[in-house]
Amino acid sequence: MAYAVGLGCAVLAAIGTNLSFLYKHRGAVAAPDVDMRHPLRSAIDLFRSKWWTVGWLLAAVAFAFHVGALAVLPLSVGQAVLSGGFVLLAVLAERYFGFDLGRRQWFGVVLVAVSLALLAVTGEGSGTNSDYSTVGIIVFEGAALALGLLFVFSHRVPRLRAQRGVLLGAAAGMGFGVADVSVKALSGDLGSGPFALVSVWSILIVIAGVASFFASARSLQVGEGVGVIAVTSVAANLSAILAGVVVFGDPLGDDALVVSARVGAFVLVLGAAALMPAPVRAGEAMEAQSSSDARSSAPRPA
Repeated sequence: MAYAVGLGCAVLAAIGTNLSFLYKHRGAVAAPDVDMRHPLRSAIDLFRSKWWTVGWLLAAVAFAFHVGALAVLPLSVGQAVLSGGFVLLAVLAERYFGFDLGRRQWFGVVLVAVSLALLAVTGEGSGTNSDYSTVGIIVFEGAALALGLLFVFSHRVPRLRAQRGVLLGAAAGMGFGVADVSVKALSGDLGSGPFALVSVWSILIVIAGVASFFASARSLQVGEGVGVIAVTSVAANLSAILAGVVVFGDPLGDDALVVSARVGAFVLVLGAAALMPAPVRAGEAMEAQSSSDARSSAPRPA
């Protein structure tokens, strides 16, 4: 029962997170440029944008479901479900944003349904797996943070300047992945009492969350929607899935059949995500609408 509740929380978190990306995308492109030299002013400017605030509030609700899923599910399973979020969002994009899904997109939806069914059938009894390897988590978090910093400063390489939005999105995704791993570690430590909240994991959650907030906002301002949204999601989910297996020792199964089914489910989710540009098209349509609104509200010359 708990496993099913965890899967439900993960699905709701996935839908909410990706809907929030669409709204934040619209809000970010309408806000002044994010400047990390003035973080407070940049944050205020972002929240003055109605659509950014709506997206952020939706993301906060999604994060609550996300934490609930991570507290119950193995990290790798929870993130696999979350990585399929923008595939599930395709249905909402078609209904509420006026896009028609082709065969390719509906095939992606079917793949997600099959992968979630495989995870549900093979996941009972797998446990929450909040115990972690101290060495493993230090190595993982350190490597992820270092890679994220490389992405942030990669625009200084002339050949990579044109990809700044995508690289900032990847940096934000790595930061979200670090936060997810820290949340998972913290959820296991809470068994020793509420004082466990005062820990290095809480500090990492705050640092990674704040850094990812600004990196994600700036990536949505300077990057192309398809690359930014997809790369941010993939970087966050792939890093956390890897951490689930390497750091927390998430079991893949007790026999070859179960192992094959679960590995296949992970692959299906990621493969299905690659088939689904619909939510990104929705984001681009919202950006176009925002630009149109800005032009219509601009004062006309006498």
